Amino acid sequence: MPLNIKIVLIKTWHPGNIGAVARAMKNMGLHQLALVDPVDFPSEEATNRAGQATDLLENVEVFSTLAEAIADCTMVVGTSARDRTLKLPSLTAQTCAEQVVEEQEAGQVAIVFGRERMGLHNDEIQQCHFQLNIDANPDYPVLNLSQAVQIVSYEIFK
Repeated sequence: MPLNIKIVLIKTWHPGNIGAVARAMKNMGLHQLALVDPVDFPSEEATNRAGQATDLLENVEVFSTLAEAIADCTMVVGTSARDRTLKLPSLTAQTCAEQVVEEQEAGQVAIVFGRERMGLHNDEIQQCHFQLNIDANPDYPVLNLSQAVQIVSYEIFK
């Protein structure tokens, strides 16, 4: 049975990242991908990077705003590589997975990933119920978009 969890990417700049995210998601059994104001989609590069996950790209939902993308969600988790002054309950990848797998039985869940270069804006993180931080080397804690999605998707898959 498909999980009621969607991955939301905001203002993705590089189309290859969209394809790589689709591939990471399909590897871990996730099938709902939503894009908010992508710079270049649809794209041949996204299709090429998706491998056997082109079906996810064919079913992508594209929205103008984050509010539209998460309007049907009962739980929204925003990802961030840095601590914020906005105090949302904080989750690790593992605790996030545990909570979204439980919540998705009751309603649609979204995990939101920000722009490749600057992440989520404060007004976007304020639309979330939780903040997810992926532990990484403090000297260089910024992950590639598809790598971050892969880690979170893996934890959900487990």
